Amino acid sequence: MTNPYEYCINNGYDYDSSTLASCLADQVRRSEQENVAVNIASPVPFMVFVATMVFFMQAGFAMICAGAVRRKNVQNTTLKNLLDVCGGAIAFYTVGYSFSFGDHSDGPVTFIGTGNFFLLDMADDDTGVAYSYWLFQFAFAATSATIVAGTLAERCQMNAYLFYSMALTGFVYPVVAHAIWSSRGFLNKDIDNPLFGSGMIDFAGSGVVHVTGGFTALIATKLLGARKGRFYDERGELLEEPKSFPGHSKSLQMLGTFILWFGWFGFNGGSALDSDGNYNPAVVATAVVNSTLSGAMSAIVALFTNLIITERLTGEPHYNLSFAMNGCLAGLAAITGSCGVVEPWSAIVIGAIAGWLFLGCSHLLLRLHLDDAVDAIPVHLAGGAWGVIATGLFASPTGLRRYFGVENPEHIGLFYSFGRGAPDGALFGCQIIGLIFIIGWVSLIMFPFFVLLNYFGLLRADSLEEIVGLDVSYHGWTPAEADDVTQRDIDAYTRQTKLRNRFSRHSSSRHEDDDEADNEGVDRFE
Repeated sequence: MTNPYEYCINNGYDYDSSTLASCLADQVRRSEQENVAVNIASPVPFMVFVATMVFFMQAGFAMICAGAVRRKNVQNTTLKNLLDVCGGAIAFYTVGYSFSFGDHSDGPVTFIGTGNFFLLDMADDDTGVAYSYWLFQFAFAATSATIVAGTLAERCQMNAYLFYSMALTGFVYPVVAHAIWSSRGFLNKDIDNPLFGSGMIDFAGSGVVHVTGGFTALIATKLLGARKGRFYDERGELLEEPKSFPGHSKSLQMLGTFILWFGWFGFNGGSALDSDGNYNPAVVATAVVNSTLSGAMSAIVALFTNLIITERLTGEPHYNLSFAMNGCLAGLAAITGSCGVVEPWSAIVIGAIAGWLFLGCSHLLLRLHLDDAVDAIPVHLAGGAWGVIATGLFASPTGLRRYFGVENPEHIGLFYSFGRGAPDGALFGCQIIGLIFIIGWVSLIMFPFFVLLNYFGLLRADSLEEIVGLDVSYHGWTPAEADDVTQRDIDAYTRQTKLRNRFSRHSSSRHEDDDEADNEGVDRFE
């Protein structure tokens, strides 16, 4: 494609500034209409850059979790965020990427990838594209796993985090990613005979990342149970109002929110780049603008809707900072699935509805006595599910033309299809089926997985350990340094620890005596 500036200069349109500007605008418009995809000489720098932006979101998750828990659980919570990434990296290296994109080439539809285990097929790639693409996809898988971390904070065992992060990134998430994003997945839009002639569109992962992680969090928190004293008193009687466990630092939560918002530009904008290095600049720009608008609108709606409700119920208006921050994240999760294929006004509508859905889901969890320490389920599950559905409603002809590279897309969003004279629900139907598939697959694997962890005593922390704080039992913190801990709690925990150690030593000594007696018996027999 000829450079627009060079074209205008070479053809004599430079005799005054207004003529030159008009020529440049015409050339840019023409190149957009032709929808010429840009191929970077080497996509590696761009891929690595956006991958690091997505990976930096882990710092945002860690800050939100650290700020949302009580001071006696900060070390434990942040370490679990780190374990999510570490365990996920090994799992995605060994089998996760293979199950996701191991057969990422033309061929028959498959349920799961079957090649490139341990990245062995990338050894001969001298361009670096394959390795950079792995890094980009790993950052997405790790994000899905980390969603669960905050939900289970303050009462989950350390080993459980490592187990589920490896299971999620190594098997559960890859099957979803393969079905929707792989060129051989049954929901993919680019296969020879896509579902309903359309296929599912999940631009950057409202379903693949956020619904997968959010529904896993819902299953886990249901089986794990609430924190001590959250819904029931010491006698096991239901409290009239759930007890609030405010986090120790709103500042850390705000820092984490801004880090996540920053990382989301790489998350959504970077998804316009395919594994071959092709991308449309208009799609990238549209994705980041829509992400900004949806997140902003959702925060405003969540903040002021809660303000109005609170004022009507109590007579005292309160600006709830947590609802504003989480509302923003819900809007970002919702726009992730459609950010490159909808118009900016649609992004504002999607964000507004996401804010209301977040508030409704957050209050619903309290009514159901489900304890989500950071409101990750309303943010990612409710926001992500709405994002999947919204794509089928608001995907515009212009957005899809740029995204697919065709002049007149056959299937568009349901609302836009009415402008063609007849409703077209093909894309909307694919979105619904895709959402059902994600929820069904996650339930099929993760429900029995967490049931088994709970059965073998590997899921929930000991009650006294939870009361004095997991930083005490897991990290050697002095109980007296913990907040919200009474001297009675400390004494009870100390007695339990001594009894446990004494029993362990007695049991070990008894086994040694039994071994000696067995040896003496053998000697006498001989």
